[in-house]
Amino acid sequence: MMSPQPEAGQPKIIVHIDPDLEAIVPGFLANRRRDLVTIEACLKQSDLNTIRILGHRMKGDGGGYGFDQISSIGDDLEQAVMVQNGPLIEKQVALLKDFLSRVEVVYTR
Repeated sequence: MMSPQPEAGQPKIIVHIDPDLEAIVPGFLANRRRDLVTIEACLKQSDLNTIRILGHRMKGDGGGYGFDQISSIGDDLEQAVMVQNGPLIEKQVALLKDFLSRVEVVYTR
């Protein structure tokens, strides 16, 4: 699977993460990229419940890994599904795709 590519000219999003998490952060980000593929497939199949569950999981897990932006997107995604707001769901998916394409992790204490 190819990683999402950043838009030309878009700056990297630098996220500072504790070096103690260095062994697990790449897997966390890889799982979010897999979630993105799943979410896009679920959108085509109108499987909003799976999208809601994934959003809820991102909301809960992101901050623990140092990715508050993923938690925020997950929360907004879950809320958008609960009110069945298609354009807002698609906006959150686009934000997640953009974040994952531009995020660069720097390990610092």
